[in-house]
Amino acid sequence: MNAAANSGLLRLSQIVNQPAKGTRPARAGIVPVSAATWWQWVKAGRAPAAIKLSPGVTVWREADVRALIDHAAANVDHAQGAA
Repeated sequence: MNAAANSGLLRLSQIVNQPAKGTRPARAGIVPVSAATWWQWVKAGRAPAAIKLSPGVTVWREADVRALIDHAAANVDHAQGAA
């Protein structure tokens, strides 16, 4: 586990999908969306608000991101149970 995960804070690259770039392979994030979609969700209030640590460092509380994932999973489970 890395330092950000241990501190309870996540960077954008840990949350969203990362496309392949140069020799770096693509990587799936814990929320399967692009960075652009994530930022749209943040702006719309659908995703947790960002915390600005410095001009180049933006993070989210891991608990807030996990709560979003759990809420989405509960909604999927509920919808599948109603079908």
